[in-house]
Amino acid sequence: MNLDFLYWAAAGGLGLAVLAGPLGSLMVWQRLAYFGDTLAHGALLGVALGLWLRIGGGTAVLVTCLGLAILLLILERSRILAADTLLGILSHSALALGLVALALIPGARVNMEALLFGDLLTITPREVAAIWALTAVALAVLGRLWTALISITVQEDLARVEGVRVGAIKAVYKLLLAAVVATGMKAVGVLLITALLIIPAASARRLARTPEGMAAVASALAALAVLSGLAASWWLDTPVGPSIVVVAAGLFALSLAVRPA
Repeated sequence: MNLDFLYWAAAGGLGLAVLAGPLGSLMVWQRLAYFGDTLAHGALLGVALGLWLRIGGGTAVLVTCLGLAILLLILERSRILAADTLLGILSHSALALGLVALALIPGARVNMEALLFGDLLTITPREVAAIWALTAVALAVLGRLWTALISITVQEDLARVEGVRVGAIKAVYKLLLAAVVATGMKAVGVLLITALLIIPAASARRLARTPEGMAAVASALAALAVLSGLAASWWLDTPVGPSIVVVAAGLFALSLAVRPA
C-alpha cells in the first residue's frame, strides 16, 4: 500500500506545529485568540474570492487574511470601537460574507467540510514545501524580534519608553499570524486553526518556567497532537483536523493534573 500521502501529511502538520509553539504562546500571553478566529473566518472569504476571480485558492486566502489583518490594525489605531467589538464585527461579517459568496458562485463545487475542518491527507509536496518555507521565515523574524515582543507583552508602555517600535513590531507579528492562519487552513480548517495555535500553548504554560521554554514545549505538544491525530484518523476513520484538535485538548486536560512549573 502506498502511504506517501501520510508522510506528506505528517511533514506538513509538523511544519505548522513547529511554528504554532512561539506564535501560539504570544497569542496566549497577549490574549489574541479572538484575533486568530477573525483571520480564520476571513480565510473562508478568501476561498470565495479566489473562485470569483479565478485565481489560486491559496493565494486568494493569503491575500485576504493579510488584508484583513491590515484593516484590523488600521481600525484599532483609529479607536472607533473597542478592539474586541471590532474583532466580533469583522469575524462574523467575514464568515457570513464568505458563505454567501460561495453560495452565489454559479456551478461551483466546494467541499465545505474540508474548508471548515481541514483535509491534511490531500496536502501536496508543493504545499509542504510552502509550509516549511513560511516556518523558516517566520522563525527567523520571531527570533529577531523575540526580546521586543516579550517586552511589549510584559509592559507595552515601558517598552515604548525604552525605544521599542511597538506599533511596527505588533504589525509584523499580526501579519505573520495571518500568513500562518491562511497556510494552516489546509491542515485543520477554518474552524479549528486557532485551536491548534492556542491549546498546545495553554498546555505548555503549566509545564515551562521561561517564555522560550513555553514556546518549545508548545511546539512539541503541537507536534505530538498532529502525529497522534493522524494516527487516530487512520485507525478510527475519523476526520483528521478534528482528531488533531481532540488530541490537543486531551493533552491540555492532562496538563491540568501537573503541578505548574
